[in-house]
Amino acid sequence: MSTEIAALWTYLRARVELAGGRNEQGTVVEKVILTAIFAALAIAVGAIIVAKVTAKANSINLN
Repeated sequence: MSTEIAALWTYLRARVELAGGRNEQGTVVEKVILTAIFAALAIAVGAIIVAKVTAKANSINLN
């Protein structure tokens, strides 16, 4: 019985691949959301670094 199921599964997978593969419409939305999250994180890290460098530069005594 398992041989027939394996053969049927293989046949169905081959048919799906020939028909155009899996539906990947949601992956674009996921990629856009992840890109936005990474961009926000990069901006936040940049702002923290700028604030720390500016604070350190302002604390240097030039006299």
